[in-house]
Amino acid sequence: MKINQITTQLEALAPNHLQESYDNAGLIVGDAQEECTGCLISLDVTEAIIDEAVAKGCNLVVAHHPIIFGGLKQLVGADYVQRTVIKAIKNNVAIYAIHTNLDNVLHGVNAMIGEKLGLEELTILRPKSPDNQEIGAGVVGHLVQAMEEKEFLGFLKREMKTDCIRHTAFLGKPIQTVALCGGSGSFLLKDAIRAGADVFITGDFKYHEFFDADGQILIADIGHFESEQFTIPLIYRYLSEKNPNFALRFAETNTNPIKYFS
Repeated sequence: MKINQITTQLEALAPNHLQESYDNAGLIVGDAQEECTGCLISLDVTEAIIDEAVAKGCNLVVAHHPIIFGGLKQLVGADYVQRTVIKAIKNNVAIYAIHTNLDNVLHGVNAMIGEKLGLEELTILRPKSPDNQEIGAGVVGHLVQAMEEKEFLGFLKREMKTDCIRHTAFLGKPIQTVALCGGSGSFLLKDAIRAGADVFITGDFKYHEFFDADGQILIADIGHFESEQFTIPLIYRYLSEKNPNFALRFAETNTNPIKYFS
């Protein structure tokens, strides 16, 4: 199987034209016509991920986050991006990113979070167009049974395997309608409020942005990596259904750059 056969399958799941203008999804490094010896699936691409791919006999890394966002003016190993790209090229490892295009489809990153939390009746929180309600940012859904706020945060912490949840003040009302966005989703807070959500789950909220909840919603910031970590099994499940006998591997390297001291 060639690399481009796998990337074509991924683009059927989340077409590249659905990515945001700032993004760089698609094949970033490598020859699409190469025979694929194996595929390592990760959230990020680092030097350690390339080393892991080589050790596992994989000449393709499929990652959620692109290793290159802007143009590279040189490849001299000056930072981790350059070193990772150089290592990939030296070891003939292709790199493919499936990023905001996978965020923007109803069955993508956010649906996987919803599945982990047992949410029902998922819909897009901010559709791209009134004519297509299945493409856009974030999702909103409902718990089968409402939970008290503290109980819900405990449930969220366990299910999302996070060491820390930053949140706004409790409002003294049950949680049943849940809005969420994997990664950095603070731009969707007003959409979550308009949707009548009791809680908005995402990562990367800044200090002053917490004030914008304004007593109308509970914000639960679970961390960027933590909110997107289940993208790896999402991609694995999709590709394994398409290619049941192909060598697919989960990345074992934890690429989260944030550590918690407790």
